[in-house]
Amino acid sequence: MNSISDQDIPINNLVEAYPVIADFFTSFNLNSNEIELSFSEFIDTLNDQFWEDNGLGKLEFENLFSELLSGLANCEETSEIKTLEVLAGMDKSGEAELCNLQLKPGEITCIVGPTGSGKSRLLADIEWLANEDTPTKRVVKINGKTSSDDIISQYGGKLIAQITQNMNFVLDMDVESFLMLHAQSRFIPNAQQVVDEVIELANELSGESFKPDTPVTFLSGGQSRALMIADVACIGKSPIVLIDEIENAGVNKKKALELLVQKDKIVLMATHDPLLILLADKRVVIKNGGMRKIVETNEIERKFYHELEQLDEKIQLTKNFFRNGNEMSNTSELI
Repeated sequence: MNSISDQDIPINNLVEAYPVIADFFTSFNLNSNEIELSFSEFIDTLNDQFWEDNGLGKLEFENLFSELLSGLANCEETSEIKTLEVLAGMDKSGEAELCNLQLKPGEITCIVGPTGSGKSRLLADIEWLANEDTPTKRVVKINGKTSSDDIISQYGGKLIAQITQNMNFVLDMDVESFLMLHAQSRFIPNAQQVVDEVIELANELSGESFKPDTPVTFLSGGQSRALMIADVACIGKSPIVLIDEIENAGVNKKKALELLVQKDKIVLMATHDPLLILLADKRVVIKNGGMRKIVETNEIERKFYHELEQLDEKIQLTKNFFRNGNEMSNTSELI
């Protein structure tokens, strides 16, 4: 097929490749599946009654369709982010940081350090695409270049997604409608299929399942975060995901990270959880507000991770045992 912005492509062919276009015509009470003409040909077949009923002129209708095609084209032409680099600034004492931080797609990096050491500050610097304009004087580079409006616009202003422990909805919508709205705004082909996938994945991540018609305001904190992680992975275009301490967020942490990595996201996570730290590819150590060193996860740590995982599974079994109102008569009930 030619470029999506080409208005000479038959409309029914466009709809076949990009189902979201059908919604545009449906909003004007037109059946796009029956239109075998190009848009420029079809618009000349519309009578005066159509323009009067819809309260718009030919030029305005052309502009609306052109904007839709441009949005789809921008989604297709989004350039790949190969690296994100944080250049050293200074710590809370004004001393120079001791290392830079480089992040790549499909890689998990943790930020570790004592409470109040500056982990959230590093996340904020990346979220704001710092360029010596934050207290740390750090510089964030995308593909070797400092941030610009052009880079941000390529992602529709959604270059970075952030997931925190405190996430709640205020919309009066059910889960399916919320996801469909997001998918359509992103011009996602086969939106219903993707929405179904997100709900299925979110239920795998959450400790308690929910249905498509569940109002988003009825979701628990863990369910909300599970839904957002699945949404970010499958619908959101943001290539960079920042996570601020989800260890107690009520989601399957390992599955959540695996899902984001599979979608080739750059994942940076502030955490105190040793399981998450050892699951990562590397960690940046923060002290007194400054990056002190980068530690690659070694083989000894990876083996130790599996020991901790077994302990964590037993703890989770114990939690669920008591949550379900059970009484323990012997410890073998948990094995």
